[in-house]
Amino acid sequence: QLQLVESGGGLVQAGDSLRLSCVVSRFRIRDYAMAWFRQDPGKEHEFVAGIDWRSSSTTYADSVKGRFTISRDNAKNTVYLQMNSLTPEDTAVYFCASSRNYYNSRNSWKNGMDNWGHGTQVTVSS
Repeated sequence: QLQLVESGGGLVQAGDSLRLSCVVSRFRIRDYAMAWFRQDPGKEHEFVAGIDWRSSSTTYADSVKGRFTISRDNAKNTVYLQMNSLTPEDTAVYFCASSRNYYNSRNSWKNGMDNWGHGTQVTVSS
């Protein structure tokens, strides 16, 4: 089955940048729309960004639009999340996930994901 492994998280200061990576094995990511979610302590998963099969369309949560950029390299079977101008509110565990469908609305993503990674911790200090 599809396997996803995230990396790139860490401890940074407000205003810094990080780039997260999600490497997918066993299946070609060209067959899947991909997304990033995050989970704050004690809270449910929050949609962050999504991208379609050929990078033709992207969707972002309002809280990260203009600061975060999702991208994919199908040849490398990898999805990225570039995070700039980080704030303490961005602190969370970040997960990548796959979907057979792409959704234009950020509210439609969560229940449509087929496979999830195990997450990478991002901590932003003041």
